Amino acid sequence: MQHDAPDDGPVGERMSDLTRRILAPNAGPMTLDGTNSYLISGAVGRVVVVDPGPLDEQHLGALAAAGHIELVLLTHRHADHSESRFRFAELTGAPVRAFDPGLCIDAGALTDGDEIAAAGTRIRVIHTPGHTSDSVCFFLPQDGDHGAMLTGDTILGRGTTIIDDPDGTLGDYLASLSALRGFGHATVLPAHGAPLPDLEAACDAYRAHREQRLDQIRAALTELGRDAPVDSVTDLVYADADAAVRFAAEASVRAQLAYLRA
Repeated sequence: MQHDAPDDGPVGERMSDLTRRILAPNAGPMTLDGTNSYLISGAVGRVVVVDPGPLDEQHLGALAAAGHIELVLLTHRHADHSESRFRFAELTGAPVRAFDPGLCIDAGALTDGDEIAAAGTRIRVIHTPGHTSDSVCFFLPQDGDHGAMLTGDTILGRGTTIIDDPDGTLGDYLASLSALRGFGHATVLPAHGAPLPDLEAACDAYRAHREQRLDQIRAALTELGRDAPVDSVTDLVYADADAAVRFAAEASVRAQLAYLRA
């Protein structure tokens, strides 16, 4: 199927055949270069926005200028993705959909397997809990030879994501990686960092990293005792972690301990 995709222009940086990115001005230890707000368009002048990001008027104005915003989708509840949803809905009149009904505006909640037809293309919803309980990814089957997957914070462009314990769980996260791996060699379009060329390879690398961390947690418990507190295990396993992300390291340790002790 041929798409009447817009030519390269001033609005956004091309990420794939059907997507552009406008980078939010919220760089930091947890957000890398900032949040990637995606513009999906398979037809001239029609756009779906994924993750409008933080409440920054200049950023929202740039997104709104991309064309007729038909729909806003959220990958999950964290503020660097969803904080601006009310203001952006006010600017554009577009409905906002998310897996969590409490995040939606003038539209119903997303469910696993939903097929959305908007902006001249198709978007499939995949519920991928783990990072958070409401995390979803969006598959664009018509985007390139193998499709493209917008992964939110489930898979990042570099580094690895946190398990936001207790809302996110490691068991759910590993199951989500297995589900995503089934989409093969799709392009990965993460919410932070640059695109990755192969979803299957990314899932394999993430799973290997998690297994390595679990081995490190097991070794720490052998050294410290099975009832060792989170902070002691974190000191041992994440000894080189920057103080700015210590809370994230502790959240991941809690999630891994819960997984092992279950």
